[in-house]
Amino acid sequence: MTATRSETDVPVPGVTAMRAQASWFLDQRTLPRHQATQLMARDLREFLEHLVPRIERLAAERSRDDVPANVALAGAAEARRRMDEPEAAGLCGEVERVKSLAQSVVSLCDHHDTLTGITVCLLCDHVIGDEAWVPFQRARPSGAGLESGRVHQRCAPAVRPSHR
Repeated sequence: MTATRSETDVPVPGVTAMRAQASWFLDQRTLPRHQATQLMARDLREFLEHLVPRIERLAAERSRDDVPANVALAGAAEARRRMDEPEAAGLCGEVERVKSLAQSVVSLCDHHDTLTGITVCLLCDHVIGDEAWVPFQRARPSGAGLESGRVHQRCAPAVRPSHR
């Protein structure tokens, strides 16, 4: 399927792929190499340069008192601030800076989904269209709280229930 898009539009596969890439970076338990960190920083920054204006445009289409739009605009402003941060000294500092970019990517991808009405399966990262779905919640591998959302009904059996 070929989609046409304007310069600031971000296609859904781009959103899901970058969300996954950013989440992967955030979940790393060991310090990545400097070159890998720099490549990730470049990818995240380039994606944010396209996604931030898209979020701002989507939010502008809603009323001034629309809470999801205002929260998305705050996230876009924070992403712009993080994009303006200079490269940090030392590998540990740079990894932390790039993690903040990754957090902005994950956050803005979620805002994009909310503002466009798109729902993505938390297990397979594909859009849930007219297919059957179930609510889903899991702990983030990074330990940064819970991830709530929906999963395709066909994906749900792949998850074993956790015992409390």
